[in-house]
Amino acid sequence: MSVTIRNVRHRDGSLMDLFLEDGIIGRTGPGGSLPDGSEPSVDGAGYLLLPLFNDCHAHLDKTVMGMDWIVNDLPGSLAALAANERENRLALGADPYRQCARHIRASLACGTGGMRSHIDIDTTNGLAMMEGALAAREEYKDLFHLELVAFPQSGLVSRPGTVELVDRALALGADVVGGVDPSSMDRDSKGCLDAIFSLAQKHGKPVDIHLHEPAELGAYDMEEIITRTKALGMEGKVSISHAFCLGSHIAGLVPPLLEKLAEAGITIITCGQPQLVTFPHIQEVTAAGIRVCCGNDNIQDLWSHFGTPDMLQRACYISMKNSCRRDRDLEMVLDLCTRSGAQLLGLEPWEPVPGSPADFMLVRGVCHAQCVAQPPHDRMVFRHGRLYARNCTVAEA
Repeated sequence: MSVTIRNVRHRDGSLMDLFLEDGIIGRTGPGGSLPDGSEPSVDGAGYLLLPLFNDCHAHLDKTVMGMDWIVNDLPGSLAALAANERENRLALGADPYRQCARHIRASLACGTGGMRSHIDIDTTNGLAMMEGALAAREEYKDLFHLELVAFPQSGLVSRPGTVELVDRALALGADVVGGVDPSSMDRDSKGCLDAIFSLAQKHGKPVDIHLHEPAELGAYDMEEIITRTKALGMEGKVSISHAFCLGSHIAGLVPPLLEKLAEAGITIITCGQPQLVTFPHIQEVTAAGIRVCCGNDNIQDLWSHFGTPDMLQRACYISMKNSCRRDRDLEMVLDLCTRSGAQLLGLEPWEPVPGSPADFMLVRGVCHAQCVAQPPHDRMVFRHGRLYARNCTVAEA
């Protein structure tokens, strides 16, 4: 199949044409320069040409998108939210495969092509969530790049049998070893982190740890993660999600952490939740030479009714949270949500040049900064050279 897309706007502001053939970009030229042919054409209408987004922190198995409204009357503690979900999700009808597939389709329609999703592993539900996520990944493997994290949401060493379940999940096909708050959730920082890194060494997998812990407690566990990363030669293979302690106002706490994170090649993944008081400031973190990636986190689940799978909207939230008013700062956030995420997921950087995959999106706007500050609904998503979605809705075949 071939198609010509005319008059799309390059990052430098110029208009260009694209000729797509057999799932790749065959030719490019200035706007209006490609000759008419027998293939169909699409009017790009001056829409901006963007790489696909990469959602580097998601929870596919948690969403209740498409289900009936479920009343939320829960206290806000992490333990209470995790316990309610663990005990009630299946009984409420949240089929893991169906919900993961719904989340993937909605993400694709909004322009996300790659994702890292944490999938709950616990002794109540065993591997049910992971098995559903693996099935959904297989179904969409030709359209969607998906990394799955074996995530012990309710604790790892504090709940006997969970380490063994995570081990089995990794053997089944999970890509990353997960963890959460070694001190405050597991109440055993050393035991928890030793188990996480032991599993990573056994399976040859990277690590991604949720670290909600604030201030000195978060800094302590972060130091322990850094120490193990360097001791085991895992530089570049470890991520810390949330890392709220990096927003601490305690004098002298954050700068040494940033230096050590950079030396260990640890990635920081942020989601820009509006309710947070402390959070990693992306300008400071990136200036320290640390890779930063972004994600949507929870989307319409038993924790919260809020959220959409739209990473362009998430880029706006993260920009607002970090007071990104200048155009160059808004453009930086877009790069964190696209190119930086691709690097984390092991994907090739995308450019609109001949030979590149015909996987991109077109978004209404005059510049990248405008798209982030004022996320438009008007967009076209192309996968393998075909129009997959228009205006965040899957296009009819």
